[in-house]
Amino acid sequence: MIKVNELRNMTVEEIRIKEESFKKELYALRSEAEAGRIEKPHKMGEIRRAIARCETIIREKSNAKGKLEK
Repeated sequence: MIKVNELRNMTVEEIRIKEESFKKELYALRSEAEAGRIEKPHKMGEIRRAIARCETIIREKSNAKGKLEK
């Protein structure tokens, strides 16, 4: 999984790309879970948390940008 410091060093566009890849991976895992052949069910939780981290960092960056402009 990706670490918070790595995300903070990325641009917002790079983070959005990473978030999109996590969402695709989560979709694939959900499909496997539906079919009953998921090998590592704990990965679903890890990916959900990674998506939340990405969204949080994007929000932090947008809030920081807004405060600098004021």
